[in-house]
Amino acid sequence: MEDPDGGNLPKNRQSLASLPIADWLYSYRKEWFRPDLIAGLTAAAVVIPKAMAYATIAGLPVQVGLYTALVPMAIYALMGTSRPLSVSTTTTIAILTAAELGRVVPGGDPSSLLKASAMLTLIVGGMLVLASVLRLGFIANFISEPVLVGFKAGIGLVIVLDQLPKILGIHFPRGNFFHNVLAIVHGTPETSPTTLAVGITMIVLLVGFERFLPRAPAPLIAVAAGIIGTRFLGLHAHGVELVGVIPQGLPPITLPEFSLAHELWPGALGIALMSFTETIAAGRAFVKSEEPSIRANRELLATGIANAGGAFLGAMPAGGGTTQTAVNRHAGACSQFAEIVTAGVALATILFLAPLLALMPQATLAAVIIVYSIGLIKPMEFRAILEIRRTEFIWALTAFAGVVLLGTLKGIIVAIVLSLLALASQVADPPVYILGRKPGTNVFRPRSKDHPEDETYPGLLLLRLEGRIFFANAELIGQKLRLLVNEARPKVVVLDLSAVFDLEYTALKALREGEKRQSDHGVATWLAGLNPGVLQMVQRSPLGKSLGREKMQFSLELAVARYVALSAQAGGLDDPSSSDSSRDR
Repeated sequence: MEDPDGGNLPKNRQSLASLPIADWLYSYRKEWFRPDLIAGLTAAAVVIPKAMAYATIAGLPVQVGLYTALVPMAIYALMGTSRPLSVSTTTTIAILTAAELGRVVPGGDPSSLLKASAMLTLIVGGMLVLASVLRLGFIANFISEPVLVGFKAGIGLVIVLDQLPKILGIHFPRGNFFHNVLAIVHGTPETSPTTLAVGITMIVLLVGFERFLPRAPAPLIAVAAGIIGTRFLGLHAHGVELVGVIPQGLPPITLPEFSLAHELWPGALGIALMSFTETIAAGRAFVKSEEPSIRANRELLATGIANAGGAFLGAMPAGGGTTQTAVNRHAGACSQFAEIVTAGVALATILFLAPLLALMPQATLAAVIIVYSIGLIKPMEFRAILEIRRTEFIWALTAFAGVVLLGTLKGIIVAIVLSLLALASQVADPPVYILGRKPGTNVFRPRSKDHPEDETYPGLLLLRLEGRIFFANAELIGQKLRLLVNEARPKVVVLDLSAVFDLEYTALKALREGEKRQSDHGVATWLAGLNPGVLQMVQRSPLGKSLGREKMQFSLELAVARYVALSAQAGGLDDPSSSDSSRDR
């Protein structure tokens, strides 16, 4: 057995080499320690305040965010394949968790919320582990980028709207999107001036640091400023709400409420999907060329165990975050040891800094959430999609509207269904091109107004099919072929199948029926460019027996050459395909 650098592992280590940590621990270099330490400390300054803020999004106590930055972070560092990936929780996961917990614990009782959160996190972890066992890592590719852009923008808008009351210092019963908008408008006259001043100051501070000092730990600075303001300006006495008491000490054992499993699993499925999707996206975005590639099924296992382990220690559902991973990587992280450092800082915070964090204004946390959530709304990405393809722009808008109008859990269903419909529409309606030949070359390309000079041949229609041809699209392709043949009225139709990688039984049968129908009308059908697998299927089918070897050519160029030769040889026969002379395949 060899280590990651190519050498042989000692025998006493070979039994440990199968553990995930062996992927990076045995290849660890001394020169990595300093940058890993700096990166871990820098990332902690961003991760810990944000994790606390995200816990409040989910309706959970702020200490749950600290536990999430500790337990899942440490477990992933031992199990995951991405060196810089920072795992705690994200805005998307937090808002999905909030929707699910609000549904099963409508009263918001703290004890019930913690038990429900533990159960939800455990189910998410179990689903991810099961998906790893079933090797379902490919599922991460099933949500298209335009749909994901719309979904995240919707999430960003919902989160910003959810945090505005904390910036204004107002309270009202929460409802759907439009109810909350109207409630904020009606509650504006009751705004607390001091709370609003704190919120705006924090937003300006965070945006300023992000713009002019992007490497500075802006969330940590904002939290420190909020605590200092409370301590020396007496903000609480002026109506500014504080975070309040945070339990000090190690995370307590939290037993999940197993009776809620049947109610929580549908929502947990959506959270698991988004956790994995965000984890894979963040991991792939920051991997270096010399580092091991991200292994999707190992990531499922790592994030699954991280969630399952965190469930019993008070953590909420977790996954890899793009922003915090970017901070970790840009600060110099070389290995997963940086995440262990971040988890260590979270532990120190729980043990020693909890009383200080209790002085943090709620408006400070809300400002952190708004600044880092509004980045999910990216109008330029919508514009870029629109410039390339209008249909996918509509998908992005639909996903956005699904989240805003239907809620996050239903919105994720809309996003998944849209992605699947997008995939189905692409495979169900493959293109059929009329081809011409670029003068003086052997290049055949779709005919267009841009190239009126392309060569065509009297009595010959060249058509190119692409993709997989099967039962779902065979009928539509047949309709397109009939329409083109009826318009052109050729003597011979050559179907270029070089871009067809699969030809299913139903499609073969439809193709045979179409060939027979055209033959009855005096139009011959030839095939060209069949790959070996497709050729074998055609030869074993009635279509192959009907065509014979002479009507199946190696390439489009040879098919055209044969047609031209037969036309010249026949001296103007109505059907050049009727000649017995042929170039056998």
